[in-house]
Amino acid sequence: MELTSKTAIVTGASRGLGKAVASALVEKGATVYGIARDKRSLESLQEDLGRNFFPVALDITSENDVSEWITHNFSKEKIPDILINNAGAGYFEKIEYLPSEKWHQMINTNLNAVFYFTTGIVPFMKSSKNSSHIINIGSILGKTSSPAKHAYSATKYALQGFSESLFKELRGDNIKVSLVNPGSINTDFFEESGIEGNDKMLSPEDLASTIIHILETPDNILIDEITIRPLNS
Repeated sequence: MELTSKTAIVTGASRGLGKAVASALVEKGATVYGIARDKRSLESLQEDLGRNFFPVALDITSENDVSEWITHNFSKEKIPDILINNAGAGYFEKIEYLPSEKWHQMINTNLNAVFYFTTGIVPFMKSSKNSSHIINIGSILGKTSSPAKHAYSATKYALQGFSESLFKELRGDNIKVSLVNPGSINTDFFEESGIEGNDKMLSPEDLASTIIHILETPDNILIDEITIRPLNS
């Protein structure tokens, strides 16, 4: 896909990997709708990226809010080319200590929000004559796991099944679906989960470059799944 003049939606765009991906897409000439709850951070990012970045303060766990936003902003005459389901929540704790509200937050953010955006955007992509691309950001913890990561892993294992089924369903509609499974990324996501970041972790900018490469593959090439780890940990 040639990214110049394409329209992309990136969830979780106010920081970390989402911010890096949104920045890389704008640099390539795409128009980006960056979605997050933190309006100030999004507006600050718009100051850096310019008029091709549109800040969207939205609760992605609200099906009604997501549906209304999609209906208001897109039509058969205005079709998004790229959807990057990046926003994620993660809390690592022993099973008897994990509050149920944290469980529900991970389910709502990591799974339900992906469904809300995908089911809303796919009909527009199907009506496009051009190739479209959905990228779901999974995790190495969707392929393996370790103690105290049960809830987060459950959402990412589910996302793997969702993505595989979706790529098989949509490939005939000229819509690519890719699942990107990063290892540890040096962002505040891990700090909030009780893990201190370090320079051996993957950088958001390096991962964003890989995602750009996946998007720029020729129309007949699909990278359906990729796992990316730090070389040393």
